[in-house]
Amino acid sequence: MNNTTASLIVIGSELTRGIIADKHGQLVSRELTKLGYHMNEIIAIPDDGTIEAVLFSVIKHNDVIIITGGLGPTSDDMTRLTISHVAGKALVKNEEAYQRLYKRVGERIHGANEKQSYFPEDFKTILNPNGTAEGFYGKADNTLIICLPGPPREMEPMFREFVLPYLAHLNGHEEKPRFEYSTFLIAEAKLEELTKEVDSEINWGTRFQDYRISLYAEGDEKKVNSAIKRLQEKCGNELIIPGDNTALSSLTKTLREKGLTIASAESCTGGLCSMLLTEEAGASVYFNGGVVSYAPSVKEGVLDVSSTTIKCYGTVSENCALEMAEGALKKTNSDYAFSVTGVAGPDKSEGKDVGTVCFGFAGKNRVSQAVTLHFTTWGRASVRRKSATAAFILANHFILSDKPLIDITCMWDYI
Repeated sequence: MNNTTASLIVIGSELTRGIIADKHGQLVSRELTKLGYHMNEIIAIPDDGTIEAVLFSVIKHNDVIIITGGLGPTSDDMTRLTISHVAGKALVKNEEAYQRLYKRVGERIHGANEKQSYFPEDFKTILNPNGTAEGFYGKADNTLIICLPGPPREMEPMFREFVLPYLAHLNGHEEKPRFEYSTFLIAEAKLEELTKEVDSEINWGTRFQDYRISLYAEGDEKKVNSAIKRLQEKCGNELIIPGDNTALSSLTKTLREKGLTIASAESCTGGLCSMLLTEEAGASVYFNGGVVSYAPSVKEGVLDVSSTTIKCYGTVSENCALEMAEGALKKTNSDYAFSVTGVAGPDKSEGKDVGTVCFGFAGKNRVSQAVTLHFTTWGRASVRRKSATAAFILANHFILSDKPLIDITCMWDYI
C-alpha cells in the first residue's frame, strides 16, 4: 500500500482564537516523517462546521488524513457526522463502544453522551484509556481517515500506541524498538537538552503529563540503556525510571506490597498530597489520613510542633518538617508519615525564597529525616505539584532504604 502523503486537521476554536497552543502538529509531522510519509499540510479550524469543506478539499491529494478534536458530546462536535458524509457511510451505533462508555458514565449516557458511541459504518474504533471519546479510522474512497480526540492527554497515548505502529505497518516501515521512561521534576525543555547531550543519534521524544514527563527513546537497546544511565547520572536515578509509572504509583505499590500505612502533614501543598493519595480505589488500606496545617497555630496545636521551633526557625525549616512528620505519625498511629512545608508563592513573612520546601519523614522504630529542596518555579501551582511529586519519591525511598535522603537529593540539579 503506497500511503506516502498525509495531512493533519486540528479542530478547536480555542486554537484558532489563540487561547491555547496546538501541541499536535509538531508531534504528528515529526513522527510521520520518520516513517517516510510526506506531510502536505497542518490545518487548524474552529468548531463551526468548517471541517466538511476542508475535508472534501484535502481528501483529494492525501493518502492519510489525521483529524484531532470534535469528538465530544456537545452540538459543536461535528467530526464523526462530517466524516460519515464525506465517506458516504451511515452513522451507526457501535454496541461494544456503547457498553464501554456506559461503564464509565453510567446513566448519564442517555442524552448527548450517547452520540460518542456512534461511528461511520465499517470504521473501526481506537480505544481511549484516558477519556470518553474513542477514536476511529476507515476509508473514504482511497484515503485513510484517522480521528482522535483533541485533549493531548488523550490524543498522544492513542497516537503513539496505535496510530504510529499501524501507519508504520501500512508504509512497509521497519519499526525500530521503542523504549519508554517516566521522568519527574525536570522541565521538558531541559530534558530535551540533556537527552541530546548524552546521545544525539538516538530518536528521543517527550510527552508532558500531570506530575511527570514520559520520555521515549527509539533505537538499539544497548545504546539506549547506556544513554539512559548517563542521563540518570546527570539528573538522579530516582527522577528517571523505566516504564509508564508515576511517583505516586511507585509509593502506593510499596505500601500495598509491604502492608504498610502512611500519613501526611501538609502546609504549602494545601492537601494536594492527601487528595492524590486518596484518588486510587482502596486507598484506605494504606492511607490513614492527613493534616493540612497551614497556620503555625495548627502545627503547634494539632501536630505538637513546639512554639519554640516555630518562633526560632519559622514555618520553613527542617526542624518544623521533622516535628510535623512525627506528629502525624503519632496522631494517626501509622507506620510512616511525611510532611511538606515551604514557600509556594510570594510571602514576605516567610523570609525564604519562593520554591524553598522542606520535607520531613518519620517511621516507627526509624530515625526521622528531613531535606530541603529549592524548586525552579512558574508559580504557586508548579511548586505544589513538584512538592507532592518529591514527597512521594522520597517517602518511597525512606521506606525502602536506610540511605540518607540528602545523598539522593544532592543529585537533583535540574528541579
